[in-house]
Amino acid sequence: MSSDYYEILGLSREAGADEIKKAYRRKAREMHPDVSDDPEAATKFKEVSQAYEVLSDPQKREMYDRGGDPFGNGGMGGFNGFNGAGGFGGASGGFDFTNLVDAMFGQQSARGPRPRVRRGQDALVRMSLDLAEAAFGVTKPLPVDTAVLCPRCNGSGSENGKKPVSCSTCHGQGEVTHIQRSFIGDIRTTQACPTCNGYGSVIPDPCVECSGDGRVRSSRTITVKVPAGVSTGNRIHLASHGEVGPGGGPAGDLFVEVHVNPHELFKRDGDNLEMVIKLPMTAAALGTEIDIPTLEADLPDADPETATVQLEVPAGTQSGTRIAIDDAGVPRLRGGGRGDLGVTLLVQTPTKLDDDQRELLRQLAEQRDETRPEGSVQKHGRGVFSRLRDAFANQ
Repeated sequence: MSSDYYEILGLSREAGADEIKKAYRRKAREMHPDVSDDPEAATKFKEVSQAYEVLSDPQKREMYDRGGDPFGNGGMGGFNGFNGAGGFGGASGGFDFTNLVDAMFGQQSARGPRPRVRRGQDALVRMSLDLAEAAFGVTKPLPVDTAVLCPRCNGSGSENGKKPVSCSTCHGQGEVTHIQRSFIGDIRTTQACPTCNGYGSVIPDPCVECSGDGRVRSSRTITVKVPAGVSTGNRIHLASHGEVGPGGGPAGDLFVEVHVNPHELFKRDGDNLEMVIKLPMTAAALGTEIDIPTLEADLPDADPETATVQLEVPAGTQSGTRIAIDDAGVPRLRGGGRGDLGVTLLVQTPTKLDDDQRELLRQLAEQRDETRPEGSVQKHGRGVFSRLRDAFANQ
């Protein structure tokens, strides 16, 4: 290969940092000894790596562009094989494995110390509501257990208010480099400093309450305003009510997930409410009017005028008939208006009759010529059977 670093990576001399990285990533993949069939792949791979090492470093690149040797006495000659220290890649006799991984797989490792003050995580809590609370909305307290600002150090993490000092292990870099000997030479890997955990600084006298984290866990009670029409699975977003961040950083968000408890009378179906009313056979045959309870009856300050609604049952109503009462269901969460209240009627056949009642029914059957009726199979839509199944399931 050419000894011109730009030509090795296929770049112009005006190439920027991103172009250099992309070119190296492409060439490194092509020339890697594990994937290339070229017998000189190892040598070419080393040359590509050295070209990237020079051109990606502004100081080495400037020296190279001026005709100088960025490796002192190393140069390309020292790179064509293993040097005396058993490594390759320049005067240091080592190879930065972290840079190679970053370039080949398109990853950028975190460089330098990480900040102590960071945004907190979002939190998720669940709230149980009665059906009326979910339908009409409610404001209620909710206990939560999250990380809050440390009351002792006010988030600084220091017991006496002193500022963090530079870490003596990494000298403020937040990371340390380890060198490992291998068959291809010395491999350098970089990881977070174990002394300062990557911060680059240490707190001389950490707060005894939070151990220097600037936050502690605590139970508190917040007030949640639940809009009308929510259902199980809906989430209410409360900004900045989540976990306080490390170092007293800004709090994340809190999401309150709603769970609506089952109701003993009503079953919710979207924005509709469904209920089942048992009706005597005579009332179904003759028709009647009955008072139906509404969901408003569950409200603490229920209005007697809205707590019930009158339902007119036409004569000859059959078991399984559903009558819809408009705008008596659940208020819609979006768009306004309300769903319906569906009333499914179950006609009950009397099971205990005295002699007089039995005689009256016998006379009725004779007049209707139903003393020995012939049964017939009636085809019904799926909706009728579904309503009957749900009705019996609620009994």
